Amino acid sequence: MEIHDYLGIEAARQAIINEMILTLEGARLDVDSRHLLLVADVMTSEGEVRAIGRHGVSGTKHSILARAAFEVTVNHLLQAGIIGERDNLTGVAENIIVGQPIALGTGSVELFYIPEHE
Repeated sequence: MEIHDYLGIEAARQAIINEMILTLEGARLDVDSRHLLLVADVMTSEGEVRAIGRHGVSGTKHSILARAAFEVTVNHLLQAGIIGERDNLTGVAENIIVGQPIALGTGSVELFYIPEHE
């Protein structure tokens, strides 16, 4: 947070990346740097440094099931039921939870091959 306050969001993003690399190296874990870049991008994408947990990125998702999948499941589902909130099942996590195909990768296109007859 201090790095963000004094040097800006890009410096904070780089500090997050550096800390993740040092932490993972210290634990002798090998994680592709692209994963770390993605996490840092998500944490800083709105111009502020946000935590990954329920008080940050995961807690602010629009989907009831995506929020419930992270932690405090009963609280999220109970609150959604009380206020009549609906989940449109547009994200990956909620579709996995209910067992529906995800519109990503091979599931994102419909391709048909029609052979030409000579």
